This record gives sequence, structure tokens and C-alpha cells, in this order.
Amino acid sequence: MFVTHLTRCEQLRFRIEKMSGGGEKGTGTTKTPADFLKSIRGRPVVVKLNSGVDYRGILACLDGYMNIAMEQTEEYVNGQLKNKYGDAFIRGNNVLYISTTKRNVADGA
Repeated sequence: MFVTHLTRCEQLRFRIEKMSGGGEKGTGTTKTPADFLKSIRGRPVVVKLNSGVDYRGILACLDGYMNIAMEQTEEYVNGQLKNKYGDAFIRGNNVLYISTTKRNVADGA
């Protein structure tokens, strides 16, 4: 039996490839979470915090600690709009997830 020693990152990447059928169809490449985060800069996102509060706006930038800078930011508590901010900074340890949205923040739709 052949045994290989992979780093945890390599193991995770292998599992993701296996589940997704080997990466993006036709390209032979695997899209990592870092690739996803790079691809959504400048696009509308929803950032859900551990507290349950949502922030919706344009993703300006983020770093390796998941600290997030957003523009045209709206704060939602229990689905209700509570505040609007021009720019917002969210500390990464509070972030539960980041999701893209088709909602046009500027239009409010």
C-alpha cells in the first residue's frame, strides 16, 4: 500500500476536487476559497456576523484575517434595515460568512 503524507491544506484541496469533479469544468484548475474572495472584490456581498447581523454592500477589500472593508454598506438586524454607512470596516473574527448577492446595492432592490 502506498501512503503519502499531505499537508492539511493539500488534503482539503484534494477533497474539494474530488467532490466537485476535479475543479472547474474544462479548465483542469481548482478554484480555492482565496480565488473566490479575489473574484468578488468590487461586487455586492452579504457579510453575516456571528451575532446574526447582516451587512450588505460592495466588497472593497479584505485581508488574510478576514478583516473586511465595504462601501455603500447597509446594516440589517432580523431582516430589517437599521443603518446605512458610506464605508464600513468589519473585524474578521466576527465574520460567520461572506456571500455574493445579485441585489444592486445602489438601487436598493
